Amino acid sequence: MESTFFTHKDCPWYPCHEGPEEINCLFCYCPLYTLPDCPGNPEWIKRKDDPSGPPVKSCAKCTFPHRRENYGKLMEIIRERIL
Repeated sequence: MESTFFTHKDCPWYPCHEGPEEINCLFCYCPLYTLPDCPGNPEWIKRKDDPSGPPVKSCAKCTFPHRRENYGKLMEIIRERIL
């Protein structure tokens, strides 16, 4: 049986994002983080410790990997671009 959705409500950081009522915890750490053009809505922010350096990707407001309906798209991107 393939599991495509898991919510860990006992996690001390749950919910990790505001927005969806249900959060898919299978991708607690987003596998698309290294992609500069991921389908989520990341922000590029300046580092506080190095404001003149390159911006870093912040996924704090992104819920793309945590939404039930995005599991198939996420797996497709992983297969095509990461593996």
